[in-house]
Order: sequence, then structure tokens, then C-alpha cells
Amino acid sequence: MTTVPILFAFDNKLVQPAGVCLSSLLENAGPDTFYDIFILHDGDTVIDGRILSLPEHYGNCRITERRVENEFSGAYEIRGITSPAYYRFLAPELIPEYDKILYSDVDVIFREDLSPYYLTDIGDNYFGAVDNCSSLRPDVRKYVSEELHLDYRKGFYYSGNLVINSRKILEDGLIESFRAMSTKKYFQMDMDIMNIVCNGRIYPLPPSFCMTTFIYELIMGRREDMVRLYGEEEVVHTLKSGIVHYNGEKPWNGVCPNMDIWWDFYRKSIFFDEQFARDFWYGQSYRMEKLSLWKRIKLVGRYFRKGGRK
Repeated sequence: MTTVPILFAFDNKLVQPAGVCLSSLLENAGPDTFYDIFILHDGDTVIDGRILSLPEHYGNCRITERRVENEFSGAYEIRGITSPAYYRFLAPELIPEYDKILYSDVDVIFREDLSPYYLTDIGDNYFGAVDNCSSLRPDVRKYVSEELHLDYRKGFYYSGNLVINSRKILEDGLIESFRAMSTKKYFQMDMDIMNIVCNGRIYPLPPSFCMTTFIYELIMGRREDMVRLYGEEEVVHTLKSGIVHYNGEKPWNGVCPNMDIWWDFYRKSIFFDEQFARDFWYGQSYRMEKLSLWKRIKLVGRYFRKGGRK
């Protein structure tokens, strides 16, 4: 049996997607994997009882809550992303049971067992993460170079799915740097901070560990380039069973690439609400009816061109 510790951090705004995310994690666990799940939240967040009851439905997990008290009360927030986004940096202090732990945002659907990622040797790097392919994105290269003053050739990594080297972070005293930088007005918040503090010390993981909307669009639109970077086998693996990370539009709010994957897991989960589903789809139908025929065609075309299921 392999025990895989994994950390989530969210507030009351994300309880529903958190439940769907955790359900997908447990539904796709390997037969020899046990998930030791930790949930970090502030004192105002009340974890839905259905989330805490998941171990009753799946015998392959344990769920532990850990409260974070005013650690990031003055932290910078933007685009509706709140202070729990910074909690991942506290993992080495708040979860001392493990020298290494996985972290995931909750706007995610898991489609495979995570033990191979957890067992990956990331050496003395502080994190294992997925590069956002800045070599293929001039806008990102410019942002990294001119705004963050970093060498993009060392990678610019997503922070939504991580392997955290807690032991090394504690040894080198990085947590105070994370805390101090949380008040600075970085557009990408925790992602920028992680890349600045740990530049050159982040281990590159395959895109299947964090298939963001942007990575998916690159695979669909520039497949040859992605195959050159990662190989055909990894590209196929990412599309077929990679972790789906909705880092743009959220599937419970509107139309986005791979939204059908989220809704499929939602319908099968104990969190399914018939009224919510009805209101969502009626709302989308009404929105489409208000659009002109040409705008409808463009919307559907954009979905399938940039991320629709094939």
C-alpha cells in the first residue's frame, strides 16, 4: 500500500467544486493507493459534511482539517482569488508528518492515480511542477523577462498542482520569504511568488500532472510543437488521462474547454444537485438564444477549436 499525502486549501466559495474534485481523486485511486487528505482553511470556512463523509464512501482515504489563523490577512488578492491561494506555502509547517506532499487546487478533475507523481524523485528541488510552455508563448516570455525579471529558459511553472519538498523548504527557510512576498502585487499571485523564490529549483513534471486550459489549447493547436517538447506518448497520455485544471473559465459557471469532463464527474458524485444543474443549463440555453446565429456559430467553433472534446 502506498500512502499519498495530498493538500487542498479553499474557502466557502469553492466547497462544491472541492467536493467534485475530491470525488474524482478517490474514484480514480489505484487499488494499492491510500490518500491522506489534508484541508487547510480559515476559521470562517465550514467544510461541507458531505466532503468529510467521503471516507465512508471510499475506504482508501482519510481527511484531516487544519485551520490557518490570520497567516495572510494582508495578502494581495486579485481576480476573485483569495488568500487561501497562499496556504500551499505553509504545508511544511502545518503538515509536519511528511517530508513531501502533493498539493492541488480544487478547480481540477483527476482521471488517474497520483502515486507515480508522488514517488517521482525531485531531488533537492523545492517543488515539482509543470512548465507553462513559455518557449511557445511570446506573451509569457515577455511577462517573465520584463515584469518578473527572470530567465524564462529556466521555466515558468504552474502552481496549481505541485509536489512539495517540505523537508528542503524548511531546511532553507523559504517560508518567511513566501509570507513576506504575499503582500506584493503580483498578477499571478502565488504562481509568481513560487517562481521568483524558487527560480532554477523547480523540477519539471510532465503536462499530464497539470493539463491547464492553455496547455490543452497548445496540444490541440500546436501539437507538433508539444510532441517535440514532450514526445507523442506523453501528449496522448495528457489528453487521455491527465489532470484537468480549469485555470480559466470554470465549468460550473460557464462554457469552457473540457467542461463535459467536470459535469460527468459532478453528475456521478454525492454533490450532485438537480436544481443547480437545471438552472445552469437553462441559463446557458437562454444565453445562446439571445445571441445571433453567427455569434452562436463562433462560440461553438471556438469551443471545439480550442478545447472541445473530440
